[in-house]
Amino acid sequence: MRRLLIAYLALALAAMLFGVTFVVIKQAVVILPPMAFVGWRFLIGALALLVLAFPRRLSIWRDGLLTGVLLFAGFALQTEGLARTSASNSGLITGLYVVFTPILATIVGRAKLSGWALSGTGVAFTGLALLTLQQGVLLSAGDLLTVGCAVAFAAHIVVLSRVVTRHPVVPFTAVQLLVTAGLALGVSYVREGLPLPSMDVLPALIMTGLAVSAGAFLLQVWSQTVVGPTRTAVMLSLEPAVAAFFAAWILHERLSVRGWTGAGLIVAGIYLVLARSDETDALPAAEAITPAH
Repeated sequence: MRRLLIAYLALALAAMLFGVTFVVIKQAVVILPPMAFVGWRFLIGALALLVLAFPRRLSIWRDGLLTGVLLFAGFALQTEGLARTSASNSGLITGLYVVFTPILATIVGRAKLSGWALSGTGVAFTGLALLTLQQGVLLSAGDLLTVGCAVAFAAHIVVLSRVVTRHPVVPFTAVQLLVTAGLALGVSYVREGLPLPSMDVLPALIMTGLAVSAGAFLLQVWSQTVVGPTRTAVMLSLEPAVAAFFAAWILHERLSVRGWTGAGLIVAGIYLVLARSDETDALPAAEAITPAH
């Protein structure tokens, strides 16, 4: 029980770190193109973890390649979609990973979805909608790309839950970050000319690279050795609420009553999933992880 509580707290801290980066990245991509920022940021995080523990087993590289590709796909599709749709649409549609995660987990047959988990997921998604959606959603090419982003993030959580207990956390996380960095830098080279970061953007890269790409993802990966995919997704849905708080504090943006209602529903959804659902989704053992897999 204590280990489970620590895992929930670690996921909450990861969501807070992810949310804080909203303000940092919003300012940084004005200086450095988006894919270059993603690439350099993840490279810093990967190198920091590789210094601590170098992955020596081939299986770590194999599974890290798969999860790293999914992680990159999420960030790449989100960035491309955001260039073609509004920020409110992007925020809402990206948040669909909270809904897609338990659906994908159920489809692959490695996690049981209780009624409480389904209800909590729906409440959290409603909160995301109220928090991020200002006007009606009109699907465009950018919206469809962002749907792909949400599916990629959900798939990353589900696949991570299946493979994470096979490997040491630090080197496995390092491989994921390295794969994401390599793909992002490759895309940046083709589309943006791979610009080098200037001194103006270096603090943002170090902060997001070390505290978020290395720190927050490390917390998520470790937590998923304890917590199943549905609860992970709902815990991480704290991110937009945290982002809104820091945007109000640092950028002096203000939440409306609707926004605060959405933040409250996210918390309520988390309660339903964590406190009211059964324990079959809480442990990776419920996902039948064996050496045969």
